[in-house]
Amino acid sequence: MYKKVYLKKGKEESLKRFHPWVFSGAIQHVDDGIAEGDIVRVITASGDFIAVGHYQVGSIAVRVLSFRDIPIDDEFWQKRLSAALAMRLDIGIADNPDNNTYRLVHGEGDHLPGLVVDCYGKTAVMQAHSVGMHVCRKAIARALVSVMGTRLENVYYKSETTLPFKADLGQENGFLYGGSTDNVAVENGLRFYVDWLRGQKTGFFVDQRENRSLLERYARGRSVLNMFCYTGGFSFYAMRGGARLVHSVDSSAKAIELTNRNVALNFPGDQRHEAFCEDAFKFLDAADGQYDLIILDPPAFAKHRAALHNALKGYMRLNAKAFERIKPGGILFTFSCSQVVTKDHFRNAVFTAAAQSGRKVRILHQLHQPADHPINIYHPEGEYLKGLVLYVE
Repeated sequence: MYKKVYLKKGKEESLKRFHPWVFSGAIQHVDDGIAEGDIVRVITASGDFIAVGHYQVGSIAVRVLSFRDIPIDDEFWQKRLSAALAMRLDIGIADNPDNNTYRLVHGEGDHLPGLVVDCYGKTAVMQAHSVGMHVCRKAIARALVSVMGTRLENVYYKSETTLPFKADLGQENGFLYGGSTDNVAVENGLRFYVDWLRGQKTGFFVDQRENRSLLERYARGRSVLNMFCYTGGFSFYAMRGGARLVHSVDSSAKAIELTNRNVALNFPGDQRHEAFCEDAFKFLDAADGQYDLIILDPPAFAKHRAALHNALKGYMRLNAKAFERIKPGGILFTFSCSQVVTKDHFRNAVFTAAAQSGRKVRILHQLHQPADHPINIYHPEGEYLKGLVLYVE
């Protein structure tokens, strides 16, 4: 049915442990005519079937869709998406009238490597990170509409920046189903605009929902600085939490515009908020002792292992600035969303920054991605978001 990829002797061990990737170095040879994005059967050196998945040129050569020898057809997509929705219903994230924003599919965490689907009200924003998922996008969209029923009116496909550029797919973003321009979603009772047309990721950082709620609990009476604010999520949570003032900073003028719109949507005319389009380090240099709650949520400093060393230096430098500038008794929320930066890497970078500052620092919380961004227990690489909440004397 499908063309075959043959492994070198002994290279099936990780697949026996259900790790969902086949690396190019594990492959002995492939059938003639295999194209990037094809569905392939993976065969051991002894001739046994072990997995079926999407083939791709690069270090990760096959992303496993199933360890059973089954067809990847409409029934497959419906079953996988139904299982993803069932989990979100079981944990109370889907069908919550106070919160219509959540991740429905989280790649390997939902046994669909290379696929991300975020729900914003009646719109699902679908993102492919592999050529195989791009090839299957229309079948996936059909299955989404079927599985979600009346929950869904639109499917927007947004993969221009996530697909391998060498694949040369000529991909354009656009609606696969529906076409609504209603882009206001609700998260924990707060409303916000989602820029799924031009925004980063799928238009909003869904993975910080629970961490934003935690920040709200600490905001009362504090002067808050939200660095790398993007669409202002932490800012309007801080305002609802009773912050005395909130300053949002981002180097992107579009992000600042969207932050101001989101704050106005929830707190029209509220004078506590001001946004600045400035470089983070320059802004922190001028912010001596002004803030007693600072959020550092930068974009990924390292997207591959070769950048790890410089990324850790960046995290150390950024956190050192915050330790220097924050008021005594201040609280620092600091994050890394770089997958190649482990929890230990990040904690050591922040530890070094604290030591350089000479301040007394205590850990109040250790943070991570929420339950709708599950980690496949056989794929620890799926744990990408890590954060610390620190009390600084």
